[in-house]
Amino acid sequence: MVVKLYGSNSSTVIGSVEEKMIEINKTLPEGIKLVPYYEQKTLVESAVKTVTDALIQGIILVALILMFFMGSLRPSIVVALSIPFSIMVAFIVMQFLGLSINLMSFGGLAIAIGMMVDASIVLVENIDRLKRKLIDEPFMHVVSKASKEVLRPIIFAIIIIITVFIPLFTLQGVEGKTFRPLAFTIALAMLGSLIFAIIIAPVLSSFLLKTKKKKNQAKEQKEIWIVRVLIKAYTPFVNFFVKNRSVAIVVSVLLLLMGTWIYPKLGSEFTPTLQEGTLIVRLAMAPSISLEESKRITMLAEKRVMRVPEVRGAVTRIGRGEVGAHTDPINSAEMYILLKPEEEWREGLDQEGIEEKIRAEVEGMPGVLPNFTQPIRMTVDELLEGVRAELAVKLFGDDLSQLKNKAEEISTLLQGINGAADIQVDQVSGKPQLKITVDRHAIARYGMNLSDVQQVIRTAVGGETAGQIFEGIRRFDIFVRLSPEYRSDKQAISNLLITSPNGLQVPLSQVATIEEIEGPRQITREQNQRFITIQCNVVGRDIGSFVEESQAAIEKNVDLPVGYYTVWGGQFRLQQEANKRFAIVIPITLLLIFFLLFTSFNSLKNSMLILLNIPLALVGGIIGLWLTNQNLSVPASVGFIALFGIALENGMVLVTYFNQLIKEGKSINEASIEGAKLRLRPVLMTAVTTALGLIPLLIATGTGSEVQRPLATVVVGGLFTSTILTLLVLPALYKWFAIKPQEGEL
Repeated sequence: MVVKLYGSNSSTVIGSVEEKMIEINKTLPEGIKLVPYYEQKTLVESAVKTVTDALIQGIILVALILMFFMGSLRPSIVVALSIPFSIMVAFIVMQFLGLSINLMSFGGLAIAIGMMVDASIVLVENIDRLKRKLIDEPFMHVVSKASKEVLRPIIFAIIIIITVFIPLFTLQGVEGKTFRPLAFTIALAMLGSLIFAIIIAPVLSSFLLKTKKKKNQAKEQKEIWIVRVLIKAYTPFVNFFVKNRSVAIVVSVLLLLMGTWIYPKLGSEFTPTLQEGTLIVRLAMAPSISLEESKRITMLAEKRVMRVPEVRGAVTRIGRGEVGAHTDPINSAEMYILLKPEEEWREGLDQEGIEEKIRAEVEGMPGVLPNFTQPIRMTVDELLEGVRAELAVKLFGDDLSQLKNKAEEISTLLQGINGAADIQVDQVSGKPQLKITVDRHAIARYGMNLSDVQQVIRTAVGGETAGQIFEGIRRFDIFVRLSPEYRSDKQAISNLLITSPNGLQVPLSQVATIEEIEGPRQITREQNQRFITIQCNVVGRDIGSFVEESQAAIEKNVDLPVGYYTVWGGQFRLQQEANKRFAIVIPITLLLIFFLLFTSFNSLKNSMLILLNIPLALVGGIIGLWLTNQNLSVPASVGFIALFGIALENGMVLVTYFNQLIKEGKSINEASIEGAKLRLRPVLMTAVTTALGLIPLLIATGTGSEVQRPLATVVVGGLFTSTILTLLVLPALYKWFAIKPQEGEL
């Protein structure tokens, strides 16, 4: 086993080990070679490939939609160049901060593709619009005027998008390690997009968007055909909603009620299970089992596993050495199940399906309790609770036998709950022991000391180091103890001779009571309090509802003595800790966002109107999860957080233009309708580019796609309802939230 040092890169270390193994294999005797059966490099490369493919596909889709909406190659090029620029800025700062490319950090870039172009879209679209309107003015003046109009909302919108990810930066523990890289890369990419929009995009526009004036050119050029079609279709709707504001309220309330109705129906979990491509079956056998019997049973289990056609091999490790991260006795075995490439699997079968096939083969073996997991998941679960399952119920109490009895009750109860699998109770007893109780009166008659008797037993049975022997530069301990036949059973140990001070040799049975007992195998404590763990996996349903149902069943059916209580851990604890932190940090973040909005608009009314975007955006995300049968999870929460920024950005752009038209003397209704029509293209472009940028993550099936899919689902669903609000409801409600020019300057 090779374990990387803390802070080093998995792929780099594994690559170096593989190179060294080639050299080692050359030095081994003929017919012997080292063959790795498990390494994480393939998993890492596969996960990174999933998000890399999604990133490339997203860039292509965004570029195509830019061409579609801009109607010209040159403005599309200006906007599209913001993507590589933003990614390069993110890479440079990631290198400086010591962040690596992994599933989450690269996933952050894939998520931010559509958002990277938003600032440039707003700027270039405004330049393009004013260029057609002010054809007699010098083009540099047009670029300058267009940039000044949108500069303030662009800066504040990007700052707000970065601000909404503050909750992810506050996550601690496993959830922090998992999701902070994603927040870092999104924030860095958005910072790069802001630099591009305010410095580079105006310069590029002054060169690429400039066109020669024609002699008979009309005073004002028309929009491209697609924009004219969209505006023509959109106009009657915006007119209707502005003139019938009550309808806008009804639509909003109906959407909110729908979200409120669906939300309780969603399940909950920490993160969807990452399909690693390698399975581990942990086999728990009787505590008294011998090494030979353990080997025999694991070989039988391997033969059963090999019956599944998708399995190409199985390697079992029995026990773990005393030196290492986790020790294990010989009654515990870990079987690594190596799967064939996906293209060789039976049609319609995924990793979960293969796991069920293997479970059917292994379950029911006499004297064996199987538990299914995966290498990385097992390591995380061990670090969390010391168990190798995704859910752990810790039962705390004082008496070991009472703990064992109540744990068995809870285990039996859990077996009857839908979704429970691989239920196991800690083996706290069942270890055969030989108890030797020295008779102090007897040894006193022979003039012996207690330490004399203990020394003989310790040396004869356990052994003592008597010296060292050297072979070249190698050094070995000389270990002395009796031959197996003189220490292998109760009778042999009873016959051990103890020498008294006067030279008389007395059998151990004359001075001690020797009895065979069944003692505790292990005693576990947390904060100096005894506990026993009931572990299980959850299959076919979400962890949140499973725990809720299990807690109610235990409270109703298990009568715990005074001072005994249960604590639920594992993946459920991670989810609860993340939710608790979000419950504190997200409201604080929203207050900070409100402060930024108020600073930008100098208006309480405008700030409240823009914040109304958030609830309807959340409704779309909730509906998206429900329609795709996904659970609420931390990745989904990240999607909701990203929605905050996207929804607020479009609202800011629209309200800014409404206020500008009011200052120019338009009535509120005119400003609402005209502003919405003029900002239709940038609002649709920002929404569609962000959504299309996430479509590859939404439909991806490679390694790691399970973790990214809830996030993409939430954002795409939320963008749908948020865009409806921005384009229809927000112009309708603007009348009640409008400010007079003297109330605040923009």
